[in-house]
Amino acid sequence: MLAEPAEIRPLAAGDGAEEELGPNRRCLVTGEVHLISGLVRFVVGPDGTLVPDIEGRLPGRGMWLSASRDVVNKALAKNVFARVARRPVNVAPDLADLVERLLARRCVELLGMARRAGQAVAGFDRVHAALAGASGGLLIEAADGAEDGRGKLRALERDVPVAASLSGEELGAAFGRERIVHVLLAPGRLADRLQAETERLAGFRDFGAAGRLAGRR
Repeated sequence: MLAEPAEIRPLAAGDGAEEELGPNRRCLVTGEVHLISGLVRFVVGPDGTLVPDIEGRLPGRGMWLSASRDVVNKALAKNVFARVARRPVNVAPDLADLVERLLARRCVELLGMARRAGQAVAGFDRVHAALAGASGGLLIEAADGAEDGRGKLRALERDVPVAASLSGEELGAAFGRERIVHVLLAPGRLADRLQAETERLAGFRDFGAAGRLAGRR
């Protein structure tokens, strides 16, 4: 159960939600401090609309929430954004769904970059061969893929981190295919960035036992 924030400080001149905590920020709902990589930043645009700043680059004072569907929904229910900004804020009622879509698109874009840079291979046989020959940086497996194939690759190289928050269709989009189940990234910055982004995305997704994205596919 989420803890109530000890205090939600209103935005004022010289003071705001974006506390200077080095590489960390405080979640406005839970009050917990996390690395920026595990949070989602929001800003209020000139027209008063709340904008999810997935890359953390938009101008304005940021409001940070833990990368979790439950946390975002609780922020909506408690009108956190308007209380912190001390002004009316136009917030999409499907804000958590919007964040999920933006995070998924970011993951596909990064995966496409890795493919074009020659830092990603796809398909069971190619991934299996790459894992057998050298250590990978990140193993990405379709959340709706068959568990037996996923288990075989995980057993081959236990030290490689595994991400499973993207669907086979989304993985396929990054490679110009209809569907892909297994992708391996070489060690490096792209693999690290994708691991962080897929972990954020996982906080907004719920793949049911049938391997389908519950309620949103």
